[in-house]
Amino acid sequence: MATLFDQAVQGTPLGRPPVWMMRQAGRYLPEYRDIRNNHSFLEAISTPEIATEISLQPYKRFDPDGVVMYSDILTVLEPLGFEYHLESGVGPVVENPVNTPDDTHRPRGDVREELWYVGELIERLGEQLDAETAVLGFAGGPFTLAAYVCEGQSSRSFMQLRRLRAEHPAAFERLLDAFTDVLVEYVEYQEDAGADVLQLFDTYAGLLSPADYREFIVPRHQRILESLEIPTIVFARNMGGNLELLAESGADVVGLDWTVDMETARAELGEMPVQGNLDPALLYGKPSEVKTRTRRIIEAAGDSGHIMNLGHGVDRNTPVENVAAFFEAVHEYAD
Repeated sequence: MATLFDQAVQGTPLGRPPVWMMRQAGRYLPEYRDIRNNHSFLEAISTPEIATEISLQPYKRFDPDGVVMYSDILTVLEPLGFEYHLESGVGPVVENPVNTPDDTHRPRGDVREELWYVGELIERLGEQLDAETAVLGFAGGPFTLAAYVCEGQSSRSFMQLRRLRAEHPAAFERLLDAFTDVLVEYVEYQEDAGADVLQLFDTYAGLLSPADYREFIVPRHQRILESLEIPTIVFARNMGGNLELLAESGADVVGLDWTVDMETARAELGEMPVQGNLDPALLYGKPSEVKTRTRRIIEAAGDSGHIMNLGHGVDRNTPVENVAAFFEAVHEYAD
């Protein structure tokens, strides 16, 4: 039986769209916080038993149509020799960032050997989910990963990578290629392990000009996504007015952040399936308003070629009852 994800990607008219949330398993859940009180983030994502339990927590509560693996986009830093840790109030910190153009020459380890725990997690999820629930894998995009290793941590502008592009264009492309090579192996590994859908998060690639995005990002997205046979989703923020660049990626579905009007996106992309795009901040409103705004997006998207999601990840302080209202609104839509 084809999952709702499969039908949405194929443009089949549906009574309701499939639904999941970015950062579906996370700190907004009290049961997640209980686990994290005893395990560090890196320990949790690299221990398949723990990561499986966390991945399934929102499935047990909300019955989404897809369960996204509990992992992190920065795991692929490891095969390229980058080390990182999390700092409270800061987020991920790369311990050996790119400081000179020479640092973009990266030796590559064995992706499947070093990231074995990701494959085992996906296999475990496939064993525990019914055939109608998709296992969702994901990876960070080459620009976003390169941005982190150049800046050393999160940033609003990621100026160090953009400066590298201007001052040392060959080093800039070499770093993007290093990540692209690793990502091809990584997403193929997830598919082989049993992922049903894969989302590529190049969240910060929208910082580039449209011309640079088309030159440097689109070909690399195409190489990554065209290596897969499973349905794929591409996501980048701040792409309103340039949605065609996402469509050129080779992905089956274009993910929309909350700054994009759904009706406008549908008009611009035609029959291209889309995902999104409720503003995560709206989950702080009353549950009734959450349901109203969720239904409004479903109606704007139409009855085919749409996967319901937020326009970015759910915030860690979001009330659980409002997350429940989001899922309930989708589940009730066809009633």
